[in-house]
Amino acid sequence: MEIRFVPAATFKAKPTDETKLGFGKIFTDYMFEMDYSVEKGWHDPRVTPFHNFELSPAAMVLHYSQTIFEGLKMYRTKDGFQLFRPRDNFRRMNVSAERLAIPQFDVETAMAGLLKLLEADKDWTPSLPGTSLYIRPFIIATDPFVGVRSGYSYTFCIILSPVGAYYASGLEPVGIYVEDTYVRAVRGGVGFAKTGGNYASSLKAGDVAKKKGYAQVLWLDGIEQKYVEEVGSMNMMFVIDGKVVTPMLNGSILSGITRDSVLTLARDAGIPAEERKVSIDEVVQGAKNGRLTEAFGTGTAAVVSPVGSLCYEAECVTVGDGKIGKLTQQFYDTLTGIQYGRLPDPHDWIVKL
Repeated sequence: MEIRFVPAATFKAKPTDETKLGFGKIFTDYMFEMDYSVEKGWHDPRVTPFHNFELSPAAMVLHYSQTIFEGLKMYRTKDGFQLFRPRDNFRRMNVSAERLAIPQFDVETAMAGLLKLLEADKDWTPSLPGTSLYIRPFIIATDPFVGVRSGYSYTFCIILSPVGAYYASGLEPVGIYVEDTYVRAVRGGVGFAKTGGNYASSLKAGDVAKKKGYAQVLWLDGIEQKYVEEVGSMNMMFVIDGKVVTPMLNGSILSGITRDSVLTLARDAGIPAEERKVSIDEVVQGAKNGRLTEAFGTGTAAVVSPVGSLCYEAECVTVGDGKIGKLTQQFYDTLTGIQYGRLPDPHDWIVKL
């Protein structure tokens, strides 16, 4: 499909102080849109000036949360601009779409629309170390109907936001709180999908953790509340007996693109990597007896987030020496090196604008 371009009549002032960008507060001049109807399927892909939606109060997304999204970034390099594994984000978005009964879309049409949008807004990409242009694709059901069924009409949209460095003062370990009251997801549900309800249901536990002084929530499985699943909105990894260990994908864990990238880099480096069940007891005991030497989360926003301590059932333990582990630092340096064009890309992960 041809991507229409609607030029803007006026343009916003770009941020002048990149140290104050924050995350997700500033938006660029343009956006991408594409519509779906039962009669036409996905149609009319276009790049338009950034604008507010006009939605009926009866729009189905507002009542039944039929919505999915993704998150990825564009990086400014010394040679231009580049993205990290964008097609994998769109492929995963289609997996989420199938689970939420949303019509799947053509990945290459989405890629063409994204690249046209980025070409129009590339100058919004900040240049300070660690900064990037955040990309948020999402789909919402727009039917003005309050009966319970899957939607007949949808809007696919991509918006862009220049964001500051996640670690403004450097890569520092965080403390995490193991949640043993609330659960995030169960197998057969939507835990593996990137949908708004998963995040809304995590907010209460996140608020509790922050009041206790912890940066993130470590989620346990929803059946036995015994096995580690995710941390905050990231996948969780441990270094146990010199091996990189991460919970296996079981239907309630998001198939993280950064997670897959770290596992690939570990194997490239000859570091043993395992995807298996990891009990919280193994983690706590491993921290005590020294078998667990590092722990970190992986995700688009932080890339790698080191964990220095965790608290479970009123017992708090330090991971390793409480500092950033050697492998944690290695994975962070290698991934960000590839993303910002400082290191070669042996796996063809990079798409240049």
